[in-house]
Amino acid sequence: MGSIVLFGPPGAGKGTQAQRIMEHCGLPQVSTGDMLRAAIQAGSPVGMDAKAYMDRGALVPDEVILALIEERLKDDDAANGVMFDGFPRTIPQAEALSHLAEITHVLAIEVPDDRIVERICGRVTCGSCGTVFHDTFNPVPSDGCVCGSFVEKRRADDNESTVLSRLSAYHEQTSPLAAWYDERGLFHRVDGDRDIGEITADLLALLN
Repeated sequence: MGSIVLFGPPGAGKGTQAQRIMEHCGLPQVSTGDMLRAAIQAGSPVGMDAKAYMDRGALVPDEVILALIEERLKDDDAANGVMFDGFPRTIPQAEALSHLAEITHVLAIEVPDDRIVERICGRVTCGSCGTVFHDTFNPVPSDGCVCGSFVEKRRADDNESTVLSRLSAYHEQTSPLAAWYDERGLFHRVDGDRDIGEITADLLALLN
């Protein structure tokens, strides 16, 4: 089938849909962040190279990320393709990736910014067991968390100004990239402001 690129702003439900696509297609999810952490932990040459940049607070260059991807694509589970999550972010990255993997579908889960802000800023986690609630969509039960020991925990960056800043950066990065993939007939938009099952059905229909 080839490889898939999954797009979506923070809070669009990419993680949930990625899991469902993986279960259906059998393609492993490839996240550059996860790969960096694994390579550093394994002490591989590319991992140590990446760590040197991170330790001095510098961005890991594209060539290092692409070397990690090239390594990952040699694994047995990647023989039929992978699902890229959060990569590429720029046109030069997409051009370089096209030499390493055959991209057959670029799927964008689109959710209006105001809905993203509502989703993220309403998140609250039980500090005891990690269960995630939401002020609007999944409130904490009146009798507390299922673990019996609810301790409210909210991420410091789950506030409107931070979320809007992250969304602005996302749109700036992905707009040119969306156009680049669209010119190649690979880009597909899916309305992500609906029931989870409906979104999954649309994504799988595109892949089939």
